[in-house]
Amino acid sequence: MSYSPILAPVVALVAWSLMMMFWMYFTRFPAMKRKGISLKGRVGTRPGVLDGVVEDNVQWKAHNYNHLMEQPTLFYAIALTLALMGSGDGLNLYLAWGYVGLRILHSLVHAVTNVVQHRFLLFTAASFCLVALTLHAAISVLHRA
Repeated sequence: MSYSPILAPVVALVAWSLMMMFWMYFTRFPAMKRKGISLKGRVGTRPGVLDGVVEDNVQWKAHNYNHLMEQPTLFYAIALTLALMGSGDGLNLYLAWGYVGLRILHSLVHAVTNVVQHRFLLFTAASFCLVALTLHAAISVLHRA
């Protein structure tokens, strides 16, 4: 069975998101323990409730994981749309890999140094890839209509 090549970067970004989830857990749980915070009987509140409680560099991983649940959902939708239309190769494939690579770099900057200017540049570059993928999908849809 053949599949659209653009599905590979989709799988890669999901795998990266899961890696960030585990990185978050492996840093956050020990930080919570150091601060005497237990999950036993804890009532859920709002995101960011541990900001200012545990170390900032611990929270950066959690914040980045949340970011990977936001804009990348648009990437998944447009990549799957391109795959279904048979347009998941060529330039669209390069743009998809570009998006994934830039999001991974964004995660690493966010989780390790959190230099906002660097994060912003990576986020913006990834967003341009997403815009281009969306325009290509729109052109394909209009062309086939």
